[in-house]
Amino acid sequence: MVNEPVKIVVVYQSLLGIYGDHGNGTVLTKRLVWRGIDAELVTVEPGRPVPDDGAVYLLGGGEDLAQIAAVRELKADGGLFRALDRGAVLFAVCAGYQICGRSFTVGDHDEVMEGLGLLDVTTRRGPRRAVGEILTRWERPDGSTSLITGFENHGGYTTLGPDARPFAQVELGVGNCGDGTEGAVQGRVIGSYPHGPNLPRNPALADHLLELALGTELGPLPNARISAELDELRRQRIAVARHSRNLAEDTRWLGERE
Repeated sequence: MVNEPVKIVVVYQSLLGIYGDHGNGTVLTKRLVWRGIDAELVTVEPGRPVPDDGAVYLLGGGEDLAQIAAVRELKADGGLFRALDRGAVLFAVCAGYQICGRSFTVGDHDEVMEGLGLLDVTTRRGPRRAVGEILTRWERPDGSTSLITGFENHGGYTTLGPDARPFAQVELGVGNCGDGTEGAVQGRVIGSYPHGPNLPRNPALADHLLELALGTELGPLPNARISAELDELRRQRIAVARHSRNLAEDTRWLGERE
């Protein structure tokens, strides 16, 4: 039984929120409320303490200077680290994913910056920018698989160390570094590249984060109409992603003939 409101914390929206990733927090909160569970959405900006009593923490996308500032502020504050120590879940997207690693690069000269050290990953500038629809296969805790749909836009390529494992396998897109993997998982920290925002497109992943944080299965949404609408949105986005892949393959084939 959940007695206190479940706190969902969006961290540094002004620095790491340029791709609408705040929507991930809205989705998590709504999916709890729809099930009759009290939830509170908190947005924390730099200069304000990061609460350490949240259930799920969210980091989003941002530019180079924003990444540097976010790392500096989070290390000085310490609240996110305390929250993770007590069992909270962190879902980090794109730039947020990169800063959770051991190091990442910024600027035209690829200056190496130390990350938060929450994931055993490193990020360096890739040979080409990864931009476009991405479709991956995520293996759920029960062994079943689910498609993850989103939009990637990143110049950094991420490689995983031995302490992290891939979050998903790429069907369409670049993912971590073109090696067929996307994202990373280490303990209760999940990093992933897709925007969209990610969680409105992928309700099963949203519920996974909540179940991981709460330690209980949530079951289906009680409102069948909402579930049907979300399923239809998901179907459409998967169809768009696969169509874009087919179009790209057809264009490449025509180019080869020329």
